[in-house]
Amino acid sequence: MGEKEKEAETGGDGKPPTGRIETVTRNEEGQLVVRVEGHDEPVLDARVVRCFPWSLPDGYLAVRTRDGHEIALLNSLDELDAASRKVVEQELRDMVFNPRIRRIVRHKHEFGVTSLTAETDRGTVSFQIGSRDDVRTLSPTRALFRDVDGNTYELPDLARLDPASRRHLERYF
Repeated sequence: MGEKEKEAETGGDGKPPTGRIETVTRNEEGQLVVRVEGHDEPVLDARVVRCFPWSLPDGYLAVRTRDGHEIALLNSLDELDAASRKVVEQELRDMVFNPRIRRIVRHKHEFGVTSLTAETDRGTVSFQIGSRDDVRTLSPTRALFRDVDGNTYELPDLARLDPASRRHLERYF
């Protein structure tokens, strides 16, 4: 990393800037560029991570330098202007493959592993879950399934599924 990039990441004093975020944009290389109130130089190649991805996916978002130093903590996306919010939402969407289950096409439980093929908002997917520990119930009708590769699949509302799909998934509630 060159001196100019280091200065842009740290605000010139060797420490990452912290404070209220003014804007979040993308540069021509596709990197997140974060402007922090009271600092002249933006933070280049920033990262946004969810602090509570399961229970509060749109709240408590940490904005960090590429080296992991925290710049700001957003309690909510509402703290950002509309353009910055759109950039952050896209970044979060691109970071995680988290399709929403619309229907179960195939369900098979064998040797302690459940194999599912589901129609989702991102197409048809097939995945396996190893145990009940791979299912996180978020409400009486909402859950997240984590497959053996660590990908998550959201079931937004069990009650809205067709009867056959509901029968396959009710055991997890």
